[in-house]
Amino acid sequence: MAVRQTEEVVEQLREALVGVGLVLPSLRVDPVTGASDEPFALVELGRCNVRTAERLASVLRGERPAIGAHVVDVRDGRLGEVMGHVGGRVQLRPVAGGREWDCPPESTGPAPQDEVLRARVRRVNKEGRLPC
Repeated sequence: MAVRQTEEVVEQLREALVGVGLVLPSLRVDPVTGASDEPFALVELGRCNVRTAERLASVLRGERPAIGAHVVDVRDGRLGEVMGHVGGRVQLRPVAGGREWDCPPESTGPAPQDEVLRARVRRVNKEGRLPC
């Protein structure tokens, strides 16, 4: 397999990972094997932080929604980040901070990115305030 073909495969993998909410910043064709006479260049997956590794494991286990995803609890409209799966329930943590809660997976829906951003800004603003 030529380096060009390997680059195409790496790009397909990158797109598939992004499609499930994962980014591996170091994903690339291994430069050493790509420049050698090896018939197949290696794909370097690179390093990632523990949250990305946890999300990758969640996706590979087929958990829906995956750990780290932002969802809406359609029962009451609360926005949360998926922290885990226990006993057939999804554990959610409010994006803006607060107490975690459990939700049936079928009661979750995709979170609008603008709402996730607003919640993150509220959390940062809250953390930045000085005590009175």
